[in-house]
Amino acid sequence: MKIAFHASRKLRAQNALAELKNHYQSAPPEEADVIVVLGGDGSMLHALHHYIDYQAPLFGMNLGTLGFLLNDYNIKKLQERIASAAHFNIHPLKMEAIDKDGNKSKHYAFNEVSLLRETHASAKLKVHVNDKLRIKDLVCDGVMVSTPMGSTAYNSSAGGPILQLDANVMPITPISPFRPRHWPGAVVSNKCKIKFEVFKPNERPVSATADTTEIRDVREVNIQVAKRITKTLMFDDAESLRERIFREQFAGGQC
Repeated sequence: MKIAFHASRKLRAQNALAELKNHYQSAPPEEADVIVVLGGDGSMLHALHHYIDYQAPLFGMNLGTLGFLLNDYNIKKLQERIASAAHFNIHPLKMEAIDKDGNKSKHYAFNEVSLLRETHASAKLKVHVNDKLRIKDLVCDGVMVSTPMGSTAYNSSAGGPILQLDANVMPITPISPFRPRHWPGAVVSNKCKIKFEVFKPNERPVSATADTTEIRDVREVNIQVAKRITKTLMFDDAESLRERIFREQFAGGQC
């Protein structure tokens, strides 16, 4: 088994990287059967983008704070753990943005695509799903479309639903909606195409961000799941991951 390593720059992750390389031979990512990610959830997100065109699955080991999508760090029996790990396939969102000057750009998001107001003026948006206008005037601080993987992150903090990793849906979650009053958002099939149009982008400027890539002053944003891109995450125990997500869904409650 050929293993490549990808580590956060933080000292703890770098020390773990050195320790692992003393025990296991390291391969270049393009030749690896698996890429072991050392760090936290941010490191995993960075690795997903960095290796988006690579076929090797990613096995994360937590050396960060939360490590929601990573396994426990343990130097022992790494190859055995990888060989018996459960696999989850995920797809990123594809964001196609057009700014107020007509410039087009395309970016991918494994967590979420978010639209946010840039000034004191609220964002005013039209919301289309599968080319049908669903909301004529969404007045808000912002709105986001999340993947199941990203549903535990920004989406959750904005009041959106937490999803199991293999759910075939996307939450659309508003941020401080003023109109429609108290709109809770929606959950749509991951086959849907979502479009946001910005009303008067010169007067009510809005930015669009795909994970960490921000486009300023957008007038239109189109979002859909990029089915042609598949990344595989590996976990020691699929049921413990599902249980972890259940606990988040029920706010840590006990039966």
